[in-house]
Amino acid sequence: MRLDERVTVHDIARQLPEIAVLRDHCRSMAMLEAALSPEWGDRYHSFDAHWSGTESMASMRDGSGDEYSIVFGAVGAYIRGFAHESPMSPYVEDGPWPGVLDEVPEVFRPCVQEPAFSDEDGMPVITACIWRETGDDAWKTGTIDFPESVVGDPDGAGCLFQLLADRSAEAFQRWAEDYYEISISLEAVRHVFALRPLTEAVLTALNPDVTLDDLAGDIAEIGYPQG
Repeated sequence: MRLDERVTVHDIARQLPEIAVLRDHCRSMAMLEAALSPEWGDRYHSFDAHWSGTESMASMRDGSGDEYSIVFGAVGAYIRGFAHESPMSPYVEDGPWPGVLDEVPEVFRPCVQEPAFSDEDGMPVITACIWRETGDDAWKTGTIDFPESVVGDPDGAGCLFQLLADRSAEAFQRWAEDYYEISISLEAVRHVFALRPLTEAVLTALNPDVTLDDLAGDIAEIGYPQG
């Protein structure tokens, strides 16, 4: 996506796959980052297969204030994103931008009110929201009047969800090489994106300083398939 291209949550919603495919993609990105970065705090992407008794959660934090969370459960999937410099920030508007949360179905209200996605005053920290109930044939968003004066994505969706819209191994490789400033094996990325069990050879191609034993805890937390 070009920096001057206007992208909103409506555009991203049309590019997302089925819930199960998105969940597997998030697990793969989390597993790749666990291999690339032994320090959890330095990673962008994480996945907790046991976030609650009935739900798993994917998350992204860029260390500069932008983040997203995706809750996967029996009722479907709920995505909230926060771009801290967006003019649609609840801290600019003194509350969520009109339309972002107004149409969220009742089954996802616990996610809207989730303390982990809110500030200390209980206000949802959000600029973009997408959801899909089990059985739906598409992802949904609210009816939103976006600020017209903004160049690029007014709600931050284009940057926040770029690797969810473009799920190619090449896109992740480009992003990871830029972020980690190292050369990353495309074949190793493809291996993990296919959810094939990790091998020492694949790990060595990603990071020669980690072993399968080193990642045992991450593999369990992510719920990544094992051989």
